[in-house]
Amino acid sequence: MLVKDNKDKQYKYILLGLLLILGLIIFKQMRFYLGGFLGAFTLYIILRKQMKYLVEKKNLARGLSATLILVEALLFFLLPITGIGALVVDKLSGINIDVDRIKLSVAQFFYNIEAWLGVDIINLDFLSFLPKLGTDIVQILAINSYSFIINLLVIIFVLYFMLYSYKNFEEIVREILPFTEQNKITFINETKAIIKANAIGIPLLAIIQGFFAYIGYLIFGVPSAMLYAIITAFATILPVVGTAIVYVPLSIAFLLEARYGAAIGLTLYGVLVIGSVDNVVRFLLQKKLADIHPLITVFGVLIGLPMFGFWGVIFGPLILSLFILFFNMFRHDYIEGSTAQPHITTEFKKVDYNKIKTIKLSKSKKKKLKSQKETD
Repeated sequence: MLVKDNKDKQYKYILLGLLLILGLIIFKQMRFYLGGFLGAFTLYIILRKQMKYLVEKKNLARGLSATLILVEALLFFLLPITGIGALVVDKLSGINIDVDRIKLSVAQFFYNIEAWLGVDIINLDFLSFLPKLGTDIVQILAINSYSFIINLLVIIFVLYFMLYSYKNFEEIVREILPFTEQNKITFINETKAIIKANAIGIPLLAIIQGFFAYIGYLIFGVPSAMLYAIITAFATILPVVGTAIVYVPLSIAFLLEARYGAAIGLTLYGVLVIGSVDNVVRFLLQKKLADIHPLITVFGVLIGLPMFGFWGVIFGPLILSLFILFFNMFRHDYIEGSTAQPHITTEFKKVDYNKIKTIKLSKSKKKKLKSQKETD
């Protein structure tokens, strides 16, 4: 028996080793499509309840239900994002950087300061990097556009099959989690809450801030106000600097053109209005969605953006939150006298998993009895 047990352990570790090696090879080759898989998983978390409702309550076929939800995802999520992205790329690729005009504006600005102070301040030769910067931006946009389109197709393909096999998918995930039943439920609830909070909260915040930014840009005469409003909306995902990365350079541009009133006005509008909208909307969203600590969001985005690109806004905070969650689980389960609770966002609730199993079994028995009566 002992020899058999040792062989079983060896086979187990060999199998785990093979899975790990093959998994790393597959991950390396599929990394380009990682954004598509993450996007599909995000949309699945948001739309899975609709799939369950259509299949289990309305008794629609899984294929039809998955197709209807996929059409919804295209119309309300994927196509609007693609359209906005295409608009930004088109506008930015058409921008020509007039180095001579910029040099003249900067020179005039610093000439006035130098005349007032009576000293030389700066050499303007450093502005020669601007034409190369413009070319680099166009190349980056072209590469990212190609990646985005490919990953969009991956999202559509993967999301359909995730929805179609939603029961098997969730059972596999629950089965392979190396936790107690209570911690499995906690992990699943936390993951759903964090993804929903970021996938719904961040776009909503971006739309609201972009709207208020657009009003301000119109008031102060910013050229291409809609373009800069969209860029401001995207800038909400950047930690610390946020929307200031857009309205501060615009204010500086007004300053260089000697439009001092517009420069001061836009700066104040950005700080007092756009910044206040950020704080108020975040506060309201935290009441409706998961309350994630600001530090987790900031450092999570810093971690996630280099790793996952656009989807790092969601999965960066998720990775950091899960690290803290696992740390709390370890303290709660294995450190005697620890006051840690194994949760980050959701309220800790002790769930009797056996009771849930019993309820599910009794429901399935009732369904079988009902179907037997109908056939009789």
